[in-house]
This record gives sequence, C-alpha cells and structure tokens, in this order.
Amino acid sequence: MARVLVGLSGGVDSAVTAALLLEQGHNVCGGYMKNWINEEGIPGDCPWEKDVEDAHAVATSLGIEFRVIDLIDAYRSRIVDSLIEGYRTGSTPNPDVWCNREMKFGIFLDYALSQDFEYVGTGHYARRRNLSDGSAAIFRGADPNKDQSYFLAMMTQRQAAHALFPVGEMLKTEAREVARRHALPVAEKKDSQGICFIGAVKMSDFLRHYVPDNPGEIIDTEGKIRGMHNGLHLYTLGQRKGHGIASPREGMAYVVVGKDIPNNRLIVGWDTSDTPGLYATRYRVGTLNWINEKITTPQRIEAQPRYRAKAEPCLVTPIDSQLVEVLFHRPQRAISPGQICAFYEGGRLLGAGVFQ
Repeated sequence: MARVLVGLSGGVDSAVTAALLLEQGHNVCGGYMKNWINEEGIPGDCPWEKDVEDAHAVATSLGIEFRVIDLIDAYRSRIVDSLIEGYRTGSTPNPDVWCNREMKFGIFLDYALSQDFEYVGTGHYARRRNLSDGSAAIFRGADPNKDQSYFLAMMTQRQAAHALFPVGEMLKTEAREVARRHALPVAEKKDSQGICFIGAVKMSDFLRHYVPDNPGEIIDTEGKIRGMHNGLHLYTLGQRKGHGIASPREGMAYVVVGKDIPNNRLIVGWDTSDTPGLYATRYRVGTLNWINEKITTPQRIEAQPRYRAKAEPCLVTPIDSQLVEVLFHRPQRAISPGQICAFYEGGRLLGAGVFQ
C-alpha cells in the first residue's frame, strides 16, 4: 500500500477521504495547508483556526499523524497576487481552479513527494482512472450534483498521477454516512463557502482592500451616460444587480455587457439575447492545459464555461500550441476574460484554458 498525505481542510469531505484511504490499507498522514489567516482585517469570516482544530481532531480520531504546513507566502504570491492583478486589468480569474494547480497539487504535492509520500489525497468529488497507456485521467464525480472535476481542469499529468479522490466514487449522502460510521468529529459540519482557503469573504470587500476605487462613467450600448461606477474591477459581465442603474422600461433590466478599460467606462445593456456583448458562440481560449493527449486537430467535444454551467457541445479548433477557437453550438451568456473553460469528452476531463 502507498504512503498518502491527505489535505485535511477541517471539512467532512477531506476527513472521509482520510478514513477511506485508511480502510483501503494505505499509510495515511493528515496535512493542513495554512494558506491564509486574514491578518489584514478584511471584512468576512476566515475560520482558519477552527479549521485547524477540526482537522487535528479528525486526525486524532483516526489515529494518524497530523502536520500543519505553512504555505502563506506561496499562496500570496501564486494565488492572491495574480487574482488581484487579474481583476485590476479587467479579467475574472477563478482562484479555486488555480489553487488546485498551484497549491494543493503544486507546492503541497511537491512537499509530499519530498517527504516520501506517493500520493496526495483530497476531498474532491471527481474520479481518477489509469488509462491503457498507463497515464492518469480525471472523470466527473459519481454525484452529478457535487461533481468538482471542473476545478481540477488545469491539473497536469504529473499532478493527476499523484492524486487520489476517494469520495468522488460516491454520493455526498454516502460520504456523510461514512463520516458518521467512523464517528468523525466533523460528520455534521456544514460545507464551507467562499474563496478557496480565504473563507466567506465578499469578493468586492476583498478587492477593495487591495485595489482602490477608480470611479468612471456607466454608459449604455448606444453610448448614453447612465450613471457612475466605483471601479471596473468591482463588476462582472452579466451582472444584474449592484450597478445602481434602474431600467426605464417596465419588465426590463440592465446588465453589465462590457468594460471599456482605456476610457474606464462600464457598459450596460438589456438582458436579452440580441444585446451586443452579452451572448456569443465564438470564443478564443488560451493558456491551454491538456491532462492527457493534446488536441491538435479540430475536435467536436464539450466545453463547460463556468462551474455551475452545463457542458455544451462545441467545435474546438487549434490556432497554435497555446490558443484554440471554441465554437459553441448554442450562444453562451456573459463569458468573461479570465474565466476557465473546461473541456470534456463524455465524462472525461480533457483539460482547460482561459477565455481571452
């Protein structure tokens, strides 16, 4: 059996992961990734101390070794700084996807391998399989309502080869039952919400702490000034509320449809399928990552443009080694630069890229 370092977050899914791997006969150690402690007083709930306490309690109840690994500096440089810079320049990054690539299966995996562990186990609802050529592949989790494979879409082959996702083979209700059967102290703990490792902090509050307000005009699609905004980084495409622009038409609503970054203008339009900038079928996706074989010729597959969106049929056409054109069969609403586009073939995760 293998030596496995389980990323114990203080939640039920990672606790069940450790319990299942123990049942399978593996030599398991629990490791809490100390990534963020909110020393700067950003409004919101950052429950890291409680999470460490719960993770330690889980390890104690299972009789396994427990470590706290301090990754605060790496998290700031690899995740927080790039998140802030993305919003500052008008894109909408996904910190959870990058956290998996850069932290859990990046620096945390490197630490595990340096300590003679063979795998990192996490509580993701996804499934890992070995293909006939010996490579590792990632598939959607067994629970369609909890599938988290989208968040693993930027993982490399090396990372997938050293990853274990035992809860991905079961439903969430079954995972809870495992937690109760093992009398885990977090068996009834609610699922965490918010930014990866930062907690239940409003993104606007988080950004305001680092990016100063930069007021500018709000215009409609015809160029008429409708109001003022506090900073383009505080708005996302498709946003219906929070822009402060009341609709002059009964039953109609203004939504954010674009950002004129050079002129610091926010563009709003009607929430309809024919509003310019709101819907499109053709996109460019760069910063490509393929978990197994690369797509080098036009392929008809599926693309999932955000976590809770449905994977849609599309034609992916390579432009160069780091850029593809994605032609969706159906128009997609409010796709923002910086968002992750995950590629699937059936239930298998092929890889991902970043909307340009």
